[in-house]
Amino acid sequence: MESLEAELDRARALDESELADAIESIGFECTRCGACCTADRGSAGTTEPHTATVFPDEVRGLEDATGDEWRDVARPMPYGLDEDGEGETFEWALQTDACGDCVFYAEEDGLGACTVHEDRPLICATYPFSVALAGTSQPMGEAVDESGMVRAHECEGLGRDISREDAEELASALKERAIRELEEAIGVRDAYEPANPGPGETVVHDSEGAKRPDGTPYDP
Repeated sequence: MESLEAELDRARALDESELADAIESIGFECTRCGACCTADRGSAGTTEPHTATVFPDEVRGLEDATGDEWRDVARPMPYGLDEDGEGETFEWALQTDACGDCVFYAEEDGLGACTVHEDRPLICATYPFSVALAGTSQPMGEAVDESGMVRAHECEGLGRDISREDAEELASALKERAIRELEEAIGVRDAYEPANPGPGETVVHDSEGAKRPDGTPYDP
């Protein structure tokens, strides 16, 4: 398996024009359906809250843009935590409301809207696309190009016409996201020290060290 550093080199070497070619070949236009911003409500009455990764500096950017506090913007990534949301985890996710939807999701005239669209995280700006590099957060979905590097998640906006300019903008953001995800993964690895949280505690390990759910450093 390639090291994270080797994957980061691959991410930095991605050809944006080739990424744009792949995006343009399948086509995409957001239909504002809201599916990527809301909870997954199963047919059996189950609800899986919306989960989208966000970098520490993106959380601070959203704090600045909204005037909200860390807890209002982000929550510990649930993976690795117990049913009470306690333990240790390694990423932040956008905060959700009582319905499990992204707190920044709204509806206007029956269409989905993002209240922080200009400041939205890279994972939102690049949806439904991702790149298949080890160490990136979501190299999933069906391959778009022959190499299998560009993946497309299920989305009703796929298959719609996209301009070359928009494809290139998406490709640029997709490359930036891949680089940032790998830089964050390396930072988490290098900064990690077991926290051994006690009962009732939750610790998030990111590239800046161990934090409490409110974003402050964890100092047991």
